[in-house]
Amino acid sequence: MADFRLIPSIEQLRQRAGVRALEARYGRDAVVGALRAEADALRDRLGAGHAGAAARADAAAAIEQGLAARLADQFAPSLQTVINATGVIIHTNLGRAPLAGRAAASVAAIASGYANLEYDLGAGQRGARDTHAEHLIRRLTGADAAVVVNNNAAAALVTLAALAHGREVVVSRGELVEIGGGFRVPDVMAQSGAILREVGTTNRTRASDYAAAIGERTALILRVHPSNFRIEGFTERPALEDLAAIGRRFEIPVVEDLGSGYLGPGAGAPPIADEPEAAASLAAGADVVFFSGDKLLGGPQAGIVAGRRDAIDAIRRHPLMRALRVDKLTYAALEGTLVEYAARRAAETVPVMRMIALPRDEVEARAAALAPVLRAAGFTVDLIEGFSTIGGGSAPGSKLPTVLVAIARPGLSADALESRLRQLAPPVIARIENDRVVLDLRTVLEHQDSMLAEALRRA
Repeated sequence: MADFRLIPSIEQLRQRAGVRALEARYGRDAVVGALRAEADALRDRLGAGHAGAAARADAAAAIEQGLAARLADQFAPSLQTVINATGVIIHTNLGRAPLAGRAAASVAAIASGYANLEYDLGAGQRGARDTHAEHLIRRLTGADAAVVVNNNAAAALVTLAALAHGREVVVSRGELVEIGGGFRVPDVMAQSGAILREVGTTNRTRASDYAAAIGERTALILRVHPSNFRIEGFTERPALEDLAAIGRRFEIPVVEDLGSGYLGPGAGAPPIADEPEAAASLAAGADVVFFSGDKLLGGPQAGIVAGRRDAIDAIRRHPLMRALRVDKLTYAALEGTLVEYAARRAAETVPVMRMIALPRDEVEARAAALAPVLRAAGFTVDLIEGFSTIGGGSAPGSKLPTVLVAIARPGLSADALESRLRQLAPPVIARIENDRVVLDLRTVLEHQDSMLAEALRRA
């Protein structure tokens, strides 16, 4: 029969130096609860005859050892850093864009104290939060004014609610897309109270189709960039300049959903084929544009609305702005990101831009440095040609030449090895290609190379 007297009381356990240290870290209630759970677990093992000799000899030490692990698991944050070795640069499941160093430093500085979020330092009284980052957005896009909301879907929602509630929005059938998570642009737009007036066909819409649909109830023309798909072949789509001319003729605004937020080479970004630029769209006659902050812009999750001042002022005054506004940390990260574009150094300092611009040969050099470390740790390693992708619903069909590190482990299938990599600290997220686990260092931040090597060595 098990001798349960081996198990000390909770109060006796609390007097141990290690337990006192854990109590100082996690608090009395959490430690007491975990002690009881560990004591019960040891009691069950003793009763079943499964407790080891060490646990029977020193039950208190066994409980304390399990206590630390139990508390660490209970208090572990669900959100944690991972190493993205998938080769997908803007990986929605992995948090999209990693922030530039300046942006991260701005967040840390603002987060650790108070800030003038809604305080006018010049007047010494309450100010407006929706003016932060505006001067940088205007500088980079040529817009008269701008506001920031919490994502691009919110930007679409508040823009249409402010400019077209209860009235018609003319849009091409070929532009009514579905975005991530099953959300469809028409459904988001419908929540604004605007009435969609679809024109043209899936593959061909002409300027005349827009003009013919305009009537007394028309509020605006909406153009949507197909940022997450591509239609090829027998297609037609009017130029933005043509739509702007129609808008001027009928005295209605033209609004463009740019999606990914590409600022273009003029703002220091590397060239990306078929991605519209905010400044170019406004110069072509769009009255309002909106786009994401955390895709090709490479900043925090945000929706940026820029354009003509009277339209932006109407959006700024709309009640939805209160629900969709962003906090001080988002503004700090966004301004820190936009400064890099204003200084024309984004291709080097904004991680998303740097990854897109990274030459294949630089990826190969890093892969060649990692390979011998992995072979010494028992992996079979091959360097193979491959492609990275931009991802995140941006630049569909993009293929960036890269060099992949293909790894295998004796006795493990590709699925088993990929799963094991996800259990590391930090987790390593790879992909399986042709039944082999491959690592693409294009999406591994350069300072993480040694971290990746050490994590894989432990695997």
